[in-house]
Amino acid sequence: MKRRNSANVSDEDSRLFREAIGEVRQFDPVAPPPASPKPKPYPYMLEADEAAVPGELLNMEFDPGLMEVGEELSYLRNGYPPKLLRQLKRGQFSVQDDIDLHQMNAAAAQATIADFLAQASARGLHCVRIVHGKGLRSKASGPVLKTLTDRLLRRSDDVIAFASARPMQGGTGAVVVLLKG
Repeated sequence: MKRRNSANVSDEDSRLFREAIGEVRQFDPVAPPPASPKPKPYPYMLEADEAAVPGELLNMEFDPGLMEVGEELSYLRNGYPPKLLRQLKRGQFSVQDDIDLHQMNAAAAQATIADFLAQASARGLHCVRIVHGKGLRSKASGPVLKTLTDRLLRRSDDVIAFASARPMQGGTGAVVVLLKG
């Protein structure tokens, strides 16, 4: 709302306004109250770490720390430009459908992946995501579903390229797959 210019108010209007509102009393300025002190930080994670079983992380047969470095999956079929794989890794394709393999055994996951890829190709989808998990609860042999997914996608004729998903799409626990059109 625009404010009126006070130069347009006549003396008569000003006098009528003052009569209408009556006597005005000015208040003395008051300093604002002091701000309440901020609470001290409390180390909640320290309690969780102390409550953990001693040596629990060190006794694992499979070190999850090794999974976070160099575990990215990527593949580009021969005859396609490397630019395609770079675009896929950067997330420049929209995922049109996805499937989650968590809680499946290897046989069920293999059948599910084959069926999912066949249905996606039949529906004309170009980009899908398969969530296989990181395999942190796998034994010393490493992530079962992740390895299975990698092997099946490399063998599939419908797959042009695939790469580990961006962090917000599942990171190294998922793979984004580019299908033939």
